[in-house]
Amino acid sequence: MAEIVGIRFKQAGKVYYFDPTGIDLEVNDCIVVSTSRGLELGRVVISPKQVLAHEVTTPLKPILRKAEPEDVKRAHEFEAQEQEALAECGKLIEKLGLPMKLLSAEYNLNGSRLTFLFSAGERVDFRELVRELTNRFKIRVELRQVGPRDEAKLLGGFGRCGRPLCCINFLSEFAPVSIRMAKEQDLPLNPMKISGICGRLLCCLAYESEQYHAMKGKLPKEGQRVSTPMGEARVVGGNLFKEMVIVKLESGTNVELPLSDVSNINH
Repeated sequence: MAEIVGIRFKQAGKVYYFDPTGIDLEVNDCIVVSTSRGLELGRVVISPKQVLAHEVTTPLKPILRKAEPEDVKRAHEFEAQEQEALAECGKLIEKLGLPMKLLSAEYNLNGSRLTFLFSAGERVDFRELVRELTNRFKIRVELRQVGPRDEAKLLGGFGRCGRPLCCINFLSEFAPVSIRMAKEQDLPLNPMKISGICGRLLCCLAYESEQYHAMKGKLPKEGQRVSTPMGEARVVGGNLFKEMVIVKLESGTNVELPLSDVSNINH
């Protein structure tokens, strides 16, 4: 058996697993860990638990310690400095004429690395920008390009439903979304109506996709000939949630019937 603990570094961010190293940890505890970006402050979202050793696919990095008040204070101080770093980087981007949109700046916990996140319509040669930023801040600087969905997650906003974007509230990872999901839910295939502020298909299309797929499998397809208590008819529609089928009788009348009253005609 192996013991793991789940850590997040941002709200609604991806959960990463670490070795608790015997430290007594509870949900919402702040901890310090060493990552590829150096020391970082994280928060426990899954308390330590036992899992089978073969379920741990890669060696787990250890939790170094619980965060001290000084660690939290330092993280807040760096947050203030990140705004200054953003402003300075923005000036250099304008000076160099680079076609990129600056999104955020992030220091690691000991201030040894500064990471800038940006979006762009194409690949950008930012080597000169990195050199200038390194000379300006005298620490290691990294620039990372992100996609439209990650941009929306960083900037935040409100969806068509009027609520804060799912990606900043609870979506820790982006699930694949396809136009087939919109078709199954009988939604208009107008990109303006089924796309989020990121310009990609709405993440919420995936929430009920499986349910719609299962319910549609129960109802006969439109145009299908069926038998009803009123005689043979042709399916012209249906109500998935009520499990009702709308049929057109031989007389030309449309009638809504329970699914249990409709059966396929075998030819």
